[in-house]
Amino acid sequence: MTGPTADLAGLNDATDRLVADVATLDDAAVAGSSHLPGWTRGHVLAHLARNADALVNVFQGRPMYPSLEARNADIERDAPRPLAVHLADLRDSADRLATAAAGLTDDEWRAVVTLRDGQRDAAAVIPLRRWVEIELHGIDLDIGRTIASLSSAFLDRAPDYLARRLADHPAVPPLELRAEDGRSWRTGRAGAEPQVVVGTTAALVGWLSGRTAGSGLTTAEPLPELPGL
Repeated sequence: MTGPTADLAGLNDATDRLVADVATLDDAAVAGSSHLPGWTRGHVLAHLARNADALVNVFQGRPMYPSLEARNADIERDAPRPLAVHLADLRDSADRLATAAAGLTDDEWRAVVTLRDGQRDAAAVIPLRRWVEIELHGIDLDIGRTIASLSSAFLDRAPDYLARRLADHPAVPPLELRAEDGRSWRTGRAGAEPQVVVGTTAALVGWLSGRTAGSGLTTAEPLPELPGL
């Protein structure tokens, strides 16, 4: 089963797992470096909390962020907080998002909403979009998570989302992604013979999300550099 209800269940499970992992840290670890250049683990946690609130804004018809500057300032403000405050904020912001999503009608899920940078999509995509944030930034925290740690439920859903975000992107050559489970996706520019890239769903997700350089994938040509997620 797919769709926003299933994605909300997957998101809830992923959030619970992330909170449990983060709870094993201490204040010194939160202040330590993440895998994202210039960001501590506190920056990543602050971003996740503020992103949840930003998606609540979207559900309620407001701009996702007042501005890029406001988004960045909020992350910088919240990053230095102690672990206990980050944990409470991560839980509370996730609860606010779950409450905003609860009880939406089919028509409301189909409604087109405006996301960051003016992107427009169906509201039904928001749970998966948030699930991607939780799983990938869980890796970025540098607390022992890797692409191999991703759940099978997430790997069932993520390739569609990641391939879709690159569809018709002018900087991405035509690609045909083939998973070893038999699924395939076309993405990148249209109109030419695509470069075929083959691997497990985990290897494809790692490369498409920029979390690996393409390890575990096979292709006849060098892998192209993809835009950041």
